[in-house]
Order: sequence, then structure tokens, then C-alpha cells
Amino acid sequence: MKHQSYQSHILIAVIYFLVAALLGLLLRTYPIFAFDFNYRFVVHAHSHIALLGWVYVALTTLLHYCFVDKDASSRKYKRIFWCTQTTLVGMLVTFPFQGYALFSIIFSTLFLIVSYVYVYHFWKNINPKYKHSKGLQCAKAALIYMVISSLGPWALGAIMNSLGAQSIWYRLAIYFYLHFQYNGWMILALVGLFIYVWEQRGLEIPTKTFARFFISLNVGIVLTFFLSTLWTKPSFWFYVLAGLGAVSQFYAFAVLWGMLKRNIGKLSLSKVQFLLFRTVLVLIWIKIVLQLLTALPYFANMAANYLDLTIGYLHLTFLGIISIGLFLFMDYFSLFRISKKSYSWYFLGFLLTEALIFYRGMAAWLQWNIFNGHLEILALLTLLIPLGIAMMLIENRVPN
Repeated sequence: MKHQSYQSHILIAVIYFLVAALLGLLLRTYPIFAFDFNYRFVVHAHSHIALLGWVYVALTTLLHYCFVDKDASSRKYKRIFWCTQTTLVGMLVTFPFQGYALFSIIFSTLFLIVSYVYVYHFWKNINPKYKHSKGLQCAKAALIYMVISSLGPWALGAIMNSLGAQSIWYRLAIYFYLHFQYNGWMILALVGLFIYVWEQRGLEIPTKTFARFFISLNVGIVLTFFLSTLWTKPSFWFYVLAGLGAVSQFYAFAVLWGMLKRNIGKLSLSKVQFLLFRTVLVLIWIKIVLQLLTALPYFANMAANYLDLTIGYLHLTFLGIISIGLFLFMDYFSLFRISKKSYSWYFLGFLLTEALIFYRGMAAWLQWNIFNGHLEILALLTLLIPLGIAMMLIENRVPN
């Protein structure tokens, strides 16, 4: 499969990102202009297109580009890719108008089935030269977490029919899905890509050190799910398990950083790539510190009671760590160019909206007065995110 096909697939992923960002902007302007649409339905469209249109399509394209034997798989991969697009467009035209209803559920279910086909296809067509790759080990584990995460949506139907949308199990099924999507599938896949780049540069990772990192990261991924259950005020042991998960993840990234820090210069990153890399690094440590804090009952209650803190955390992970990590690899593999100018607009929008969202959460917690016009300012700052993405797309017009 040609380099150019991967470029067009990444371009499609970024178009989904722009659509998700515009839907996010629409949601932010809803309380200002009182638009006549169903807010919850558009939230469903926004989150599905962001996670499955942007992140899933970009990550699966990058994994295929790096690890799969292109000659053996190109025709099948193209079929899987276009079947995925059909399900995504189906979700995009049904969710905003009907929320979770017959047609959107059909397209979401078909998407899950096609994602399983992708995992099977990836596994069957791994390039033999990577069979001992530590990056591949992370990528395979990431794909397993993606399949595990899908148990959440499958459970939702049964929960809706038997217990109803008001039961705690309904929210737990959604949190299960989200947790294993971003902590398991997405972040671990990005780690796999990073280690792949490392190995391509001929840099060795000691087997014992890698095993310590890999085991502690996976223990962390599984146990930090308990952070998503603390809003139910469970027994003391849930807090212990959640805390152990947060500590285990902290240790894993400390081990990874210990392996890499002396050799960063050998990766030959461009100025923009190094800027993206440093940003992701800082945001990962912020996320890890927040996880450690929310394992404590006081902060767990705080996170559960103030929605802005949860939204701020999710956006930190998706718009920050995962999206900027994807920008880094898209640029590194020359599949999609990220210029400093377009990225600066995107990052400014991300940073300022995060500051305002966390400020609103803190204001609700500490009972501060919120300044007048904060909704208008938040909507205006949100505009910078699709502006930055649109600039990226203009700079990367369809490959020749």
C-alpha cells in the first residue's frame, strides 16, 4: 500500500476531528444563543466522532503503517477502512437527530464489529521482522484493551432493558468503556508507536527494564478503572485498588522516562516535533498527578460532584495527550504536516479553554463568584481549536 493512501486516511481522520471540534463549539454556544436542537443528542455525536472518527481512524492507520506487512494486506485493509467510514458517517447523520435509537445503535454496533475485524487483520498480517519488537508488544496489548472496552457498549443494551438508564450500572458501563479506551487502547498504542520509533533508530531497551515498565503500566491500566467507580461511595478497598493503580502508572512512566531521557537527542526530532513531544510529556505527568489525587476520598468526591472537573480531565486526556501525541506521529512519519503556526492556534484554544473549565469547577467547589460573560469567552476561545485544525487541513491539501 502506498504512502499516499496512508496520507489520505490520516487526512480523513483530521476531517473527523474538525467535525467533532465544530460540534463541540456548537455545544458551547448552546446556552448563549438558545439554539433549537437536542443538546444530549449532539453530545453523543460529538463524543462518538471525536473518539471513533478522529482517534480510532488516526491510530489504526498509524499502527497499520508501522507494523503490518503492506503487500500481504493492502486490499483487505482498504475494505476494512471504507467499511469503518460507512459506520462513522452513519453515526454522524443519526446521533444528532435521534440520540441512542435504532439507526444510531445499528451503526455503532457495526462499527464495533468492523473494529474486531481490524484487530484480527492486524494480528494476522504483522510484518515478521517486528515479531520481537517491544513497540509491537505495546500495540497488541492496546488492541486487546480496545476489544475489552467494547464490553461496556455491549452491556448498555442489557442494562437499559433490565435496570434502566438511571441505575449506577448504566454510568459504570460508560465509564468502563471510556477508561479502557483512553487509558488502555489510546495511550498504550501511542507508547507502542513511540517505542517503535525508538527501535527504528537502533536504540536498545533492556528487556528486564521494559518488562518492569510493561507489567506496572498494565497493572496501572486495570486498577485505575477503580477511580471511575469512586463516585458510588464504595468500600475502602476500592480506594486502595484505585490508589495502587495510580501509583503503578506513575512508576511505569518513571521507568520509561528513565530509559529514554539520555537518548532523546538521538530521535532526530524536528523543532515542532520536539515541542509536541515535550507538551505530551508534561500533560502525562499532570494526568498522573490528578489520578493520584482522585484516589483520595476528599478529591474523589470533588471530581464526582463538579462536572467541569471531569470534563476538564477528559479534555486534558483527549485534546491534550492523545491528540497532540497523534500530531507528533503524523508529522514524524510525514503523513500529515503540523506547522508551528496552526498548532499554536490549536494549543492556545486547548490551554485557555482548559483553564476556564477547571476554573469553573474550582469556583463551584470553593463557592467563588464566576465573572460575567464567562460563557461567551469560553465559546470564543473554543473557536480557536477548530480554527487550528482547519489551518492544518488547508496546509495538507489532498496528496497528489
